[in-house]
Amino acid sequence: MRRLRLIASVFIFVALCLCTSTALANTVNMQLTGVGGNNAGGVYTYPYYFSINGAKPVAMICDDYNNEVTIGETWQANVVGLLSGKGLFGNQLLDYKAAGLIFKGMLNGSITNINAANFAIWGLFSTAAQNNSYFQTSGASGIESEYLRLAATATAIDFKGLVLYTPIAGTQSSGGLPQEYIGYSTVPEPGSLALLGTGLCSLGGIARRRFRKV
Repeated sequence: MRRLRLIASVFIFVALCLCTSTALANTVNMQLTGVGGNNAGGVYTYPYYFSINGAKPVAMICDDYNNEVTIGETWQANVVGLLSGKGLFGNQLLDYKAAGLIFKGMLNGSITNINAANFAIWGLFSTAAQNNSYFQTSGASGIESEYLRLAATATAIDFKGLVLYTPIAGTQSSGGLPQEYIGYSTVPEPGSLALLGTGLCSLGGIARRRFRKV
């Protein structure tokens, strides 16, 4: 009997820990640790390297041309699905779709002009980026148009693994509002993790009742 109670207590403890962690999973601490060296039109382009919650740096792409960040700067960000409608640019879902497809094209090698591709993403959300001479001469405009067309008929599976890191105003260590970034991950999105945590919490309650009965 004591052993069964101990197992139940351990299970409940783990479930509660998961519930707590998933409740906070949508907010992360970000630090820009470096850039890859690509640059065009007077600015750095993909990749940007970030440490998330102190972990090993990962590469992301910027979709926000109008704001600025500096290496070493820190801030908090909300992590949401690419098509959640909760990004910095709200419900511009077609633009976000095109940006996601361009990023995936860069990752799989079907787009080789990295600088032009990043400017194409910036141009989806910024007229200032469109007015940059590099955007106008590099082919970025053509990439933007092509992927807007593809985005119009893309399905949800085409955007699997793409997440937004949207800055939370006032949490930055310096300067104004940081930039928004798109990341790629094979792990479940925050919403899926939250459901997983909820399910484990429910199972924890069921297990406790069952072990008490035993």
